[in-house]
Amino acid sequence: MDSILLLWQNLTSITVSDIIDIAVVSFLIYQVVKLVRETSSARIIRGVIVLIVAMWISNILQLTMVNYLFQTVLTWGILVIAIVFQPELRRVLERVGKSKLSSLMLRNDTIPVEEKAVLEIVHACSEMSWSRTGALIIFERKESLEDVIRTGTIVNADVKDELVRNIFYEGAPLHDGAMIIRGGRVHAAGCVLPLSPNPNLAKELGTRHRAAVGMSENADSVSLVVSEETGSISIAIDGQLQRHLVPEQLDEILRTELLVKEELEQQHEEMTVLAKIMDKIQGFGGKKR
Repeated sequence: MDSILLLWQNLTSITVSDIIDIAVVSFLIYQVVKLVRETSSARIIRGVIVLIVAMWISNILQLTMVNYLFQTVLTWGILVIAIVFQPELRRVLERVGKSKLSSLMLRNDTIPVEEKAVLEIVHACSEMSWSRTGALIIFERKESLEDVIRTGTIVNADVKDELVRNIFYEGAPLHDGAMIIRGGRVHAAGCVLPLSPNPNLAKELGTRHRAAVGMSENADSVSLVVSEETGSISIAIDGQLQRHLVPEQLDEILRTELLVKEELEQQHEEMTVLAKIMDKIQGFGGKKR
């Protein structure tokens, strides 16, 4: 009971400043771990941890000389680490200087995966439009397309212009089905889609266009089509088909639907969660008074 009472006293003494303090420290630890995982520095970190553990053990065993050597190595190791991690430290400082507060340290210097996927897809569609290569590409958004993915073949590869064109090359095993883009990656290809029953679709539209419209009617996905007969680029969203797009228009639509809307929805969700947390904190403070 004493332990429970002590725990309750500690919990009731938490202030908003404590919560912010914990959140900032957790964020910094997360960024450090993320930085280590994204670079080749994981082995170096493991080596430093081994040295610290060895120094701790030598101190317990009172190995004076060994402990002194470990302390010396770690003292100079700070300078060595600064030299070894110089590119990463420089990148972090550059982010601090040029990033907005809301996106501080959240993005790499490289182009985000989703944006890079859009660039590669637009270039591939431009080439396939010129060569009149038929293509059907589906961008998964909030609603899962797992049932559709099961009808195809898992690819799980980065979106590359050459890869997209090779998959849809006439005669390739997967060229007749749809490609599914999930999280900025080519997740599957050769997938079978439901056809739209809409009787108002133009009679000249083929199976690819009807499948694209049908997919956009059944999910919140974005469906992209390149016509094999005319080379025309079309896009279907919420059951509506936009035809005869030029690459610049395609790029603008994909960015608006996949990048801008997703970012706005994420910001809305973050603000909603933050508002709920603040309400709980205020309610907790009221009960405490």
